[in-house]
Amino acid sequence: MDSGEKLYLWQADDWPKWRHDLSALTGPLTEVSRAQGVLLGRLTDVGMALRDQASLAALTEDVVKTSAIEGEVLNVESVRSSIARRLGVDIGAVAPVDRHVEGVVEMVLDATSSASSPLTAERLFGWHAALFPTGYSGMSRISIGQWRNDSDGPMQVVSGPVGLRKVHYQAPPAEVLPVETAKFLSWANEETGEPALVKAGLAHLWFVTLHPFDDGNGRIARAVGDLFLARADGSPQRFYSLSAQIQRDRKDYYDVLERTQKATLEVTGWLSWFLAALGRAITSAQGTVDAVLVKARFWQRWAGTPLNERQVKLLNRLLDGFEGKLTSSKWAAIAKCSPDTALRDITQLLEQGVLKRSPGGGRSTGYELKGQ
Repeated sequence: MDSGEKLYLWQADDWPKWRHDLSALTGPLTEVSRAQGVLLGRLTDVGMALRDQASLAALTEDVVKTSAIEGEVLNVESVRSSIARRLGVDIGAVAPVDRHVEGVVEMVLDATSSASSPLTAERLFGWHAALFPTGYSGMSRISIGQWRNDSDGPMQVVSGPVGLRKVHYQAPPAEVLPVETAKFLSWANEETGEPALVKAGLAHLWFVTLHPFDDGNGRIARAVGDLFLARADGSPQRFYSLSAQIQRDRKDYYDVLERTQKATLEVTGWLSWFLAALGRAITSAQGTVDAVLVKARFWQRWAGTPLNERQVKLLNRLLDGFEGKLTSSKWAAIAKCSPDTALRDITQLLEQGVLKRSPGGGRSTGYELKGQ
């Protein structure tokens, strides 16, 4: 940018005095609060075990999707196993977990289950270190657990191939970060008068505008937002995932973020988008609750039926939404057993009435849950 040009909102003379039209946000705030009430009301009536399962599903989605936004694919079963172990939720057989999965899980759980604890620089440094346990981002060594130093130039958000890069945003220079992050953290831990959901939206925007780390800023910004959403809910348990909704609305998210960061400190537009996305996340969570209840009813129905570990594993895969057609060869591959053993497992479930053959022909027979 040219010297003296004020292209980004952090360069405004009155930075960081955020402004918004609360009257314009009253409708969205009311709608989101109503949706939260309906969701939490449903969960009040299902018992602790099912609430734990619903929370496990939401947290698993949150961890997987906050990484997917950055182009990182995490193993869903590993994430689920890591969260279940930490929450003390029994999910039967567990999957192996690598330290990268553990790091993202640690950050998300600390943000949500300890939301009432102060947000400090040391806590943010811990999250950053958890995200990058090897000290590398891809092939590049980065500074871990400390603010960036801009040794390789200004922090920019760019897209496009080398030589044709487009700069979408440039963050404040490294030398101002100690002062700027102190302002943010002071605001984060004080009672500042905004509605709790508005504060969550501002916290997400403020942190991602500072972009204080060499890498991981997006994931940490979403964790910061989740911390404030947990404070707004007044509950350490999570039943919806804003990160999953941002992943679904990824292009719109980046577009509104870029417009906001190149405008003024009047951020009603950003907050309107944030609240609308939050409302969609809560609506989507109703489907997650439905799936948890279906799964619970299924296992209640077949509680007295003798099943081996392979059968339990594959039935859970079907209940979680198996993609494509489940064949005996896929059964053998997933259960790590011989084709003959897979066919015996399936035949037994057909005889018991747990499974049925899928309609339609094809080169191989498919199987699905009976009554699904």
